[in-house]
Amino acid sequence: MRLVAVLLVLLCSYLQLLAQSPQFGIFGGPQATTVKYTIDSEKQSTSYKYGFQLGANWKIPFDNQLYFMPTATYSMKGYKVDLNRPSFPPDAAAINNDLRMHTFELAALLQYDLGKSANHFFIKAGPALDFQLKGREKFEKANQDIVDRDVVFSFGDYGRYAASFLFQLGYETPSGLYFFGQYTHGVGSFNNADHGPRLLHRGLGVSVGYYFPKKKS
Repeated sequence: MRLVAVLLVLLCSYLQLLAQSPQFGIFGGPQATTVKYTIDSEKQSTSYKYGFQLGANWKIPFDNQLYFMPTATYSMKGYKVDLNRPSFPPDAAAINNDLRMHTFELAALLQYDLGKSANHFFIKAGPALDFQLKGREKFEKANQDIVDRDVVFSFGDYGRYAASFLFQLGYETPSGLYFFGQYTHGVGSFNNADHGPRLLHRGLGVSVGYYFPKKKS
């Protein structure tokens, strides 16, 4: 009964938020991503790969200058790593790896507007659940063999899910245009293999977006 009561309260709160004239927006822009790659707590040398993100969000009034911002995003991520010890995945004999991943993110963010005028800066932050859709990796083995293949997802390989915290600083204009810079800090590894590496997303990006005008009641 307690669980039912909690769910009813959450549902009522969500419906109340939707009733407060949310704004729908779209955004996109380039980003540079990598991972924090550790094997038995030893950090490996990584570098960035360039990609982009495209997404949509809803700006729902919550309290004064505070807004709830549910967000859905396609994000192209990746990294390069040089390995100084065995790592599976990708392969116990690999000495490096160059990986590209297509992901879909669902985020529950809070935005605070730093001003009440139509032109204002804002800060935004919150958790995101990352779904790894598909990927491609290319690595070299110690015997100089090159492997170029699709990323394998299973209970003993790469995982389908990861978790991150997103941090944004941006600026909104009266026309509906907005701009922001984003930092992605992964907190959940997308490796499933026992005794395998710990892989945490890291990323920096900039985006431009547009809020569509509110519908007149």
